[in-house]
Amino acid sequence: MATTSIPLLTKRLVLREWQTDDWVFAHQWSSDPKAVAYMQFGPNTEEETKEFIFKVITYQTEEPRLHFELAVTLKETGEVIGGCGIRIVDAENQTASMGYMYTQRYWGHGYGTEAAAALVDFGFSKLKVHRIWATCDPENIGSARILEKAGMRKEAHFRQHMLVRGQWRDSLLYAILEDEYAALKQTDKR
Repeated sequence: MATTSIPLLTKRLVLREWQTDDWVFAHQWSSDPKAVAYMQFGPNTEEETKEFIFKVITYQTEEPRLHFELAVTLKETGEVIGGCGIRIVDAENQTASMGYMYTQRYWGHGYGTEAAAALVDFGFSKLKVHRIWATCDPENIGSARILEKAGMRKEAHFRQHMLVRGQWRDSLLYAILEDEYAALKQTDKR
């Protein structure tokens, strides 16, 4: 696995390591019933959000590092507007998964797409993975669009495979391969 370089910079965002005090920002979305409607967790208590931040901070010292959970901040102001991450789930087969979550008031502004594209690039260019995948609830149209705009394509629809808050949930599986990303990078000059 290649050396990594955090933070990740995009046109409008800085994806940086989480810091202890960031729990306050993360709690804005992790405690919001609408923001966590399609997630496997939440709404969180303050203690649960603090535990999450503590856990992702410990990932920063992993050797080798397999989890890259990052705070998404606005480049101009430094405000934390969400979180995203990419994780090596199978080192032998060079496979990673990714995910993201944002404060409601920043939905629909393209920040999710911008951060997802940065994660995909990071996965292929720095982590040297072969395949990156992500899942979303079929009803979460915004998330599916983010994944598609990041170059991923839908590979599967898993029916009632997850029990979340007492209800069976479906998931869509999206993925992109390194050669697909290389072709995409050539055509849109990423």
